[in-house]
Amino acid sequence: MEKIVLIGGGGHCRSVIDVIESQGRYEIAEILDVEEKLGDQILNYEISGKDTDIPELVKKYNNFLITIGQINSAKIRIKFYKELKKLGANLPVIISPNAHVSKHAKIGEGSVIMHGAIINAAAKVGINNIINTNAVVEHDAFTGSHCHISTGAFLNGEAILGDGSFLGSGARTAQCVEISKDTVVGASSYVHKNITKSGVYIGAPAKKVS
Repeated sequence: MEKIVLIGGGGHCRSVIDVIESQGRYEIAEILDVEEKLGDQILNYEISGKDTDIPELVKKYNNFLITIGQINSAKIRIKFYKELKKLGANLPVIISPNAHVSKHAKIGEGSVIMHGAIINAAAKVGINNIINTNAVVEHDAFTGSHCHISTGAFLNGEAILGDGSFLGSGARTAQCVEISKDTVVGASSYVHKNITKSGVYIGAPAKKVS
């Protein structure tokens, strides 16, 4: 079994650990977080190192996964992704055995597909994405890099979610809409037309609030 290092020891990490254990392909070797969390337990694992240890750990381990959640901004996930790539680390795709990923879909490196998620035919999921529990990426839809489609959210057919964007829990899009990069769509919102300006959008229909 290959070993993997997880970066980030919060709530999202717990969910990812469950997927990794269910998948049965990787053994969790280390979990990294800030110095103040060293020694803390997360499920049956100890936070054993700091994120500043990454350059040394890349010499020892090949596989890394960013397990920091993402709501307001993708900046920290992007930061670690760039660092890992610069150091030559491998960022595998982690797919729950309880998810459905079409053989005709494409998933970018470093992405995690959580329990109950559906990635339908000809969909494309970018690098370093979180496709969370029971989320749906429909046929021919596209997510950019460093996106998070939250629990129970729907990116409908041929829709596009821009780089670094977040689709909140239970949010939905109409078919074929495009959402700008670095955009937050709030929980239970409905996007019925293109979003061309980055910002925070809430409501059904979704309206820009900041």
